[in-house]
Amino acid sequence: MIDKKILKKFDKQDMFSVLFDFPVQICDAVDIAGSVKLKGNYKGIKNIIINGLGGSAIGGDILRSFTAGEIKIPVTVNRNYTLPSYAGKDTLAVLSSYSGNTEETVTAFKHALDKGCRVVCVTSGGTVEKMAHKYKTDIVKIPGGLQPRCALGYSFFSLLILFTKLGLIKDKSDEINDVIISLEQSLSEYINPSFEDNEALRIAAALKGKLPVVYSSADVLDAVNLRWRGQISENAKILAYGNLYPEMNHNELVGWKLNEDLLKKTAVIFLRDRDDNERIKLRMNITEKVYRKHSGIVMDLSSDCRTRLGRIFDLIFLGDWVSYYLSVLNEVNPTPVEAISKLKKELDKK
Repeated sequence: MIDKKILKKFDKQDMFSVLFDFPVQICDAVDIAGSVKLKGNYKGIKNIIINGLGGSAIGGDILRSFTAGEIKIPVTVNRNYTLPSYAGKDTLAVLSSYSGNTEETVTAFKHALDKGCRVVCVTSGGTVEKMAHKYKTDIVKIPGGLQPRCALGYSFFSLLILFTKLGLIKDKSDEINDVIISLEQSLSEYINPSFEDNEALRIAAALKGKLPVVYSSADVLDAVNLRWRGQISENAKILAYGNLYPEMNHNELVGWKLNEDLLKKTAVIFLRDRDDNERIKLRMNITEKVYRKHSGIVMDLSSDCRTRLGRIFDLIFLGDWVSYYLSVLNEVNPTPVEAISKLKKELDKK
């Protein structure tokens, strides 16, 4: 049992409530993006570049991964100051910055304009919003006041609706409903203070004092893998590592041999999906034996939701709560990201 007083002691900005409200955030995002009337000309787009960093980029990663089997043009996520050389008048540049002041994204916005790209912005305000009004680009204005990593409902579902409006993918209302139903069902478990009845709390307890190593396929859950690692690092304030199948079988696998004392301090997390390639499933099963020999903990996690989007967000939601409870078990406040704030202040001096 975890005492609610302990939660309040370390969770000073009440991230608990933000996680609790995530299904509501999704509904809000769908309504906001659905009401936007696009004014730009987006005919003849040949590629899409989603520009963002950190919590503002992960929505683009999930969208790229989720739509890969349906969308007919390339979608990339750009985490840099500049756009690739191929960007031009046939490029849709999506500028995703929750604060609207992300240094790299603001610079990428200017670069997109210089290259003649079509532009759409997703932001809560700041410089990006001002530039969008100045240059008369379309904008999806989302509510502010959250940590960017806590605004995934806004950053992903706004993009999903945008892609639907542009005719790039089919309507996803059914899958969105599946996500909301799944998360609402999970909430009753994840807010339960009992270790026996709360999977997120049990996993967090198992990860305490360990180095999490997250593995998944490159097909379905690659972005979920990234989300888990990012949330553990930012919320629980510990390093988390990970890689994708099948690539890791061609190099990293060999590293599971020496430094035995270090390997015993790892906790391997398999994120699995029913739509993983059958050969990937086989590779995971075979190599899991290696990890069990060397690692302190190996766990297999999957979702039984009906739709792929439901399964993706079911695992994301679990990971978010795991990272939250791990922060409390580590006796740290999950909300502040002091190292990032300090870095930004130093950059502002230059």
